[in-house]
Amino acid sequence: MIRAIPAFEDNYIWIIGCDTEAADEVVVVDPGDSAPVLEDLSQRGLKLAAILITHHHRDHIGGIAELTQQAPRPEGQAQIPVYGPSNRAIAGITVPVRAGDVVEIGRLNCRLSVIEVPGHTLDHIAYFGFCASSQPVLFCGDTLFAAGCGRLFEGTAQQMWESLQKLAALPPDTAVYCTHEYTLSNLKFATHCKPLNTDMRVRRAHVEQLRSKHCMTLPSSIEMELLTNPFLQCADAEEFSVMRKQKDNFRG
Repeated sequence: MIRAIPAFEDNYIWIIGCDTEAADEVVVVDPGDSAPVLEDLSQRGLKLAAILITHHHRDHIGGIAELTQQAPRPEGQAQIPVYGPSNRAIAGITVPVRAGDVVEIGRLNCRLSVIEVPGHTLDHIAYFGFCASSQPVLFCGDTLFAAGCGRLFEGTAQQMWESLQKLAALPPDTAVYCTHEYTLSNLKFATHCKPLNTDMRVRRAHVEQLRSKHCMTLPSSIEMELLTNPFLQCADAEEFSVMRKQKDNFRG
């Protein structure tokens, strides 16, 4: 069971739970704000087993200190482990991880491999694997968005393109949990770039209906992104670089 807690204007903080004997324990992904998470834990009687961080931007790490200090912990657990990138000093991270490492939260039947995906930031990582389900999941922060990708704040176009290629190669049924509600904006750009692409136009119409009702548009899937994400359809880093610059200046 994975669900979202809205934060700020368009962030999602992901909550990973399960229906096993640890049904009252959860993992939180990219908690930029502690307040809505603490409220959710309190209302539902949940305990925080671990925190996963994808990169150092404040809207992804701002709640770490308060959560590790104030959130209820599973019985017998002395502290709340905070997993995050090993190549940058991020306050609050207690378990630095790098490519190939595996994060296991056994009682939640959660096993996630770490993928390094520099581009948006140089320290960016993603978590791919299984969480109490037969469907693979991906927590990709601000690297891959629904129908889009993150801006290049630190990395190069080559790095970002290579990172997106890694994610595009994951199983098509992988559920994609990114951390911003940018889908409609991204699809406006996608259909501007490729006005004859039927898959993009159909998805945009569906997303417009969802957003008109204030419904979230996530998670996506790798299969859906391969069909409707123009950045995954770039042939090389040079084409990607041109498209990323166009998106940065798009006002549609």
